[in-house]
Amino acid sequence: MSREKVSSSTRFVVWMAVAVLVIIADQATKWAIVQWVDLYQKIPINSFINLTHQRNTGAAFSFLADAGGWQRWFFVVLATGVSIVIAVWLWRIRNERQTVLAAGLALVLGGAVGNLIDRAMQGYVTDFIQVWFGNWAFPSFNVADAGITVGAAFLIIDALFFSGREERRGQ
Repeated sequence: MSREKVSSSTRFVVWMAVAVLVIIADQATKWAIVQWVDLYQKIPINSFINLTHQRNTGAAFSFLADAGGWQRWFFVVLATGVSIVIAVWLWRIRNERQTVLAAGLALVLGGAVGNLIDRAMQGYVTDFIQVWFGNWAFPSFNVADAGITVGAAFLIIDALFFSGREERRGQ
């Protein structure tokens, strides 16, 4: 096997490992919250962060949380499809050195699968980090949500500054 094939396969494995680490961190922290924090309890960490234990049957910002139950399987199918597309995308770019894009995809993949596990197994996602700014509370989130958010930021940075740079130079 040539050195380039090994290193391209290794890059794919590394990015999948990043996704798996996000999944493990997400599931471990959710397990700890469920074990040690009562539902809806709030534990102040500092003046603007609480640990809490909440259940979100919807998507981001509790979108569709009161939809009657069909949203569980809709989000399971959606997250499964997105995860497959991202894994295939990571495989296809394994030969290219697109670190920011691959990191963003791996983080989004790990977050999507982390929340997918909750939704498929329990019908809801456990959220536990609550951030306050004065009297305003940002919706509670978890490690998977943080992975998705940071990954999305990487994807935006890649789109703005890295991907397509070669094509723009040639014009």
